[in-house]
Amino acid sequence: MKISSKYLNLELSYFAKVRKLIAQHNALNMAEGYSGFHCSSELIKLVQKYLSESLNQFAPVSGEPLLRHMIAEKVKHLYGHEYDENDEVTVTAGSAQGVFTVLSALIKEGDEVIVFEPACLNYVPAIQMNGGQPVFVPLKSPDFHVDWEEVQKVISNRTRMIIVNSPHNPTGATFNELDMLRLQKIINGTKIIVLSDETFEHIIFDAESHQSMALYPKLAERSVIVSSFGETFHVTGWQIGYCLAPAQITKEIRTVQEVAIQSVNSPFQLALAEFLHKPEEYMGLRQFYQQKRDLFNELMEPSRFKPILTKGTFFEIFCYDAISDQNDREFAVKLLEEQGVAATPVSVFFHEKSKKHLLRFNFAKPDELLRKVADRLCKL
Repeated sequence: MKISSKYLNLELSYFAKVRKLIAQHNALNMAEGYSGFHCSSELIKLVQKYLSESLNQFAPVSGEPLLRHMIAEKVKHLYGHEYDENDEVTVTAGSAQGVFTVLSALIKEGDEVIVFEPACLNYVPAIQMNGGQPVFVPLKSPDFHVDWEEVQKVISNRTRMIIVNSPHNPTGATFNELDMLRLQKIINGTKIIVLSDETFEHIIFDAESHQSMALYPKLAERSVIVSSFGETFHVTGWQIGYCLAPAQITKEIRTVQEVAIQSVNSPFQLALAEFLHKPEEYMGLRQFYQQKRDLFNELMEPSRFKPILTKGTFFEIFCYDAISDQNDREFAVKLLEEQGVAATPVSVFFHEKSKKHLLRFNFAKPDELLRKVADRLCKL
């Protein structure tokens, strides 16, 4: 049976291809984007509690009311913006589904969406699947900052959306207040909507504060925030996130969501809602991951890899210019096969091949594993 693919320009992700190599070589996995830690035992007990109470029917398409209430309270406490839990908060099956649903709801054939590169892997396929046209703006070296003048130049009457991601995957760069004010100025008087991926909002370092769209009223009224509990509570496999948006946008998002997934599993939502009464569980992430970052950098100091210090997320970029002239995909495979360490070539986050010698490492791992990784890499 022959199938004519609808998506000729799309391919399986790098991770789908490299998992076989990781298993084959029993490599230390610093490539994939999930936390290597167990979630709280208390959270597990809450899940078991709600499962045992047989609360296993469909949740509302918008999410369990208690969880929506707790999300709205959390955002109000952290950023000062009040989202209506009934009309402006929607629980999603993770942040990737949230992004896809937002794009499906708001992007029409021929609409342009500005994407900063390197970019999270799900953005561009989701834009293209919904008939949109990605417009690429490269982040500037060495710290991966946005050139807002360049953004202004690519805006046209077809620009419908700008996707921002801070803290940024894969680079760990973060927006500051000036970035937010420049973004606000650019969209003022336009029909542009901002899609803000704030998945790593609680993992930000060196006494910096997270610049959420919810901190800026003029941005909040023109933005959709997507976030996730996966990275916050070490439960990436649970795939539960949420969208925050003005009511008229939320209505469109929920219409698409009802068709796509009906609802997100109920007992896990209720467990998370009760667990959100413990803000110390997410407020302590900053210090926890900064210790991991600092340890990994200290361990890697004798190596010939040079770090581009991450400001947030549990990812850090390392340059290998002093080691090899190979392109990053070839070098990543060599590193995996010969040293037993899997890292992600940064070129996979670009729509065209990148000649930069950069790899992304995920340091959300136990200290013992970080030591093993550094020991192997320092021998190069």
